[in-house]
Amino acid sequence: MNRQDKAQIIERLQGKAQRASIAVVTDFKGLSVEDMTGLRARLREAGVDYQVVKNTLARLALKDTDHRVLAEHFKDNCAVALGYEDPVALAKTLADYAKANKKFAVRFGSLEGRFLDAGALGELARLPGKPEMLAKALGTMNAVPTNFVGLFANLLRTFLYALNAIRDQKQAA
Repeated sequence: MNRQDKAQIIERLQGKAQRASIAVVTDFKGLSVEDMTGLRARLREAGVDYQVVKNTLARLALKDTDHRVLAEHFKDNCAVALGYEDPVALAKTLADYAKANKKFAVRFGSLEGRFLDAGALGELARLPGKPEMLAKALGTMNAVPTNFVGLFANLLRTFLYALNAIRDQKQAA
């Protein structure tokens, strides 16, 4: 590979890393081409870029991005997964694949510039995804006015029962 090709790889990876909110480095040693193709398809569905890259090129590409904390940890064969929208979706996809395929491992990552080890990425994978969190927030926001309306309806209903009881007493007397 000549210098020009390396410069293009660095530039492309750096552009993707600057847009990414999360970057995860994985170990793929021993995976077949078929397994890698399946993994890439899963990641593509989650909106993730997955790229096998030489350690030196990855260090240079990530040096001027938020994910610079990863640069010193590159060793052996590795690939970089870059997520743009939902960091939890990336972590879940990689964790699920690691459970299904014992040769695959998640090493470490960076979430908006903070270093995450494999344990922290596992914890991130256990969190609910962005759509679930938005649904919970919307449910909570909707509960307040609903409960408020229910409270006033009960007050009015109780007041109406009291007025009816007074009316019934007066009619009986």
